[in-house]
Amino acid sequence: MPDSMNDEIIEESIDEDAICSLARLIGDEDRARSRTRMLMSLMKAIDIDGPEGEVEVFKAVADPCRLRIVKLLKEGELCVCEIMTALDKPQSTTSHHLSILREAGLVRERKDGKWSYYRLADSAVNEMIKQARELKKIK
Repeated sequence: MPDSMNDEIIEESIDEDAICSLARLIGDEDRARSRTRMLMSLMKAIDIDGPEGEVEVFKAVADPCRLRIVKLLKEGELCVCEIMTALDKPQSTTSHHLSILREAGLVRERKDGKWSYYRLADSAVNEMIKQARELKKIK
C-alpha cells in the first residue's frame, strides 16, 4: 500500500511488464515490485534534476582540442592569441572551441580592450580532469 501521494503516482506508473521481467530474473514478484518502485522513484528524481548540465560539460571536454585548452588553462589565464599559438589553430577555430567551453561553464572570459583572456571557471574543472585521468588508470 503506498505511503504518500508521491508513492501513489509512482505505483500508477509502474509497468507490470517490467515487474514480470524483473521477477523472472530474481525469482520473487514482491521483491521485483519493490525494486521496480524504488527504481521508478530514482528515475523520477533524476528526471527532475535533468542530466542536461552534465551532458553539456562532458560533451565540451569530449573534443580533444577543447580538452587541450582546458589543460593549457590549468597553468593560468591566457589570451586567445596564446591559445591559438599553442594549439596551432586559426582564430576562428580557437574561438569556437572557447565559446563551447564558456557555454558549458568550464572557462571564464575577461576582456581587456580588444583582447580576450580565458581562465578555468573553477578549480573543480581541474579536479574533474584529474579524476578522469585516475579513472583511466584503474582499468
